[in-house]
Amino acid sequence: MNTMIQDNVKTTEKREISPRSKKRARFHFRWKEYGVGYLFMLPWIIGFSVFMAFPIGWSLYLCFNKVSLTGSGFKYQWVGLQNFKDALFKDNEYSVQIIAFFQQMIVILPVIIIFSLLVAILLNQNFPGRFLFRAIFFLPVIFSTGQVLTELFKQGAGDVPFISQYGIDTFVAENFSPSLADPIISFLGMMIIILWSSGVQILIFIAGFQTVSRSIYEAVRIDGASPWESFWKITLPSIVPFIALNLLYTTVDLFTFPLNPVMEQIRKHMFNMSTGYGYASALAWFYFLLIMIVIALILWFLNSANRSRRVRA
Repeated sequence: MNTMIQDNVKTTEKREISPRSKKRARFHFRWKEYGVGYLFMLPWIIGFSVFMAFPIGWSLYLCFNKVSLTGSGFKYQWVGLQNFKDALFKDNEYSVQIIAFFQQMIVILPVIIIFSLLVAILLNQNFPGRFLFRAIFFLPVIFSTGQVLTELFKQGAGDVPFISQYGIDTFVAENFSPSLADPIISFLGMMIIILWSSGVQILIFIAGFQTVSRSIYEAVRIDGASPWESFWKITLPSIVPFIALNLLYTTVDLFTFPLNPVMEQIRKHMFNMSTGYGYASALAWFYFLLIMIVIALILWFLNSANRSRRVRA
């Protein structure tokens, strides 16, 4: 009898809770769970709203206009989707640059990830001066940014001199077909970029190695597993989320590289009197949509990797 009375009291209490109080309780719960993260994001949100929101919105408006400079200022003529149509069907140079850049990125992206992974494995070992070598690999990230990197490439610092000095390019051209020799020579010429673009990825992989418990390695070593087997069965599955994170970071870094030919194409049309800001904004937004598609695919891979990892756990 008492239990029936208690059940009736609980049901009446549940009925007395209004939808507004449920929403309020849900809001407080979410704020307690995500509030600290939002507070950390607050400076970025304020900076984005003050300095970037209006220029981004204005560039979106310029995409649908033909902007020309007159004696009295800028003149805006609404053209709708004409700028995008010209970019896709008339501007052959822009489409060629997009295709060539994507081909180059498909080659260089896995090379940077694999190179960073191998260097991180070496730097994760215990040896004297490990901190110094980690700092050396991270130094290019500090110095080779923005205008500094552009100036270094203008002075020839981005070239690999031994390719021509030792006749490697001639050897490749003579022994391989042109369709295969050109990508190989281009890849060899990007070795400096690969080295300069791997600092952050190396640190992320080292952080990923630290998440794997040492007791697991000790257990498999006792069971007779070799270092090669422990890498493929323990280390590599454990750092799959970090591989996806490095893929995301490297993709964004390559898309925003200062010497990116697509970015150079957009800047050229920006200061061209016949095309102007409107056409350049359309090129930039089309490029942005392609970037978002690639990032969405990488995020899908990241979520699927995390989901499979939880299932295994």
